[in-house]
Amino acid sequence: MSRHVLSVLVSNHSGVLSRVAGLFSRRGFNIDSLSVGETEHPEISRMTLVAHGDDLIIDQITKQLDKLHDVLYIKELNAEFSVYKELALVKVKAESKTRIEIIGIIDMFEGEIIDAATEAITVEITGDTSEINTFINLLEPYGIKELTRTGLIALQKGNHEIKDDIK
Repeated sequence: MSRHVLSVLVSNHSGVLSRVAGLFSRRGFNIDSLSVGETEHPEISRMTLVAHGDDLIIDQITKQLDKLHDVLYIKELNAEFSVYKELALVKVKAESKTRIEIIGIIDMFEGEIIDAATEAITVEITGDTSEINTFINLLEPYGIKELTRTGLIALQKGNHEIKDDIK
């Protein structure tokens, strides 16, 4: 099963997220990542859904999504022609003896220290999913105190916009 990234434009009002997520859950299909936010048009939200499945399953899900009244447009984004990013906030245990090593890892990934305390550093990092995973794996031996990450967000590269495909 391969990873699929779907960009879904929906009407920006209550209940839409629930209906979209419900469509996946009713079919026993797991959403690996979901990010939702308002677009440049306040009445429209963009959902970026990441799921694993074969092409047939993704095609079925896409057709079912397309039947929902509030779904305006769906596009599967190909990694070659899209930009994928994720954000993570990581609070890592940072005692005086390990602080320099931890800062070195943060610098290597171009992370930003957004809070520092006597025994912990909180870092903001952006990158693709594998970069975030590698960063977290490198910090785990020091002791991750807390971690949160967004789902994947994505846009097509170049001048093309998803709305260009809406008819």
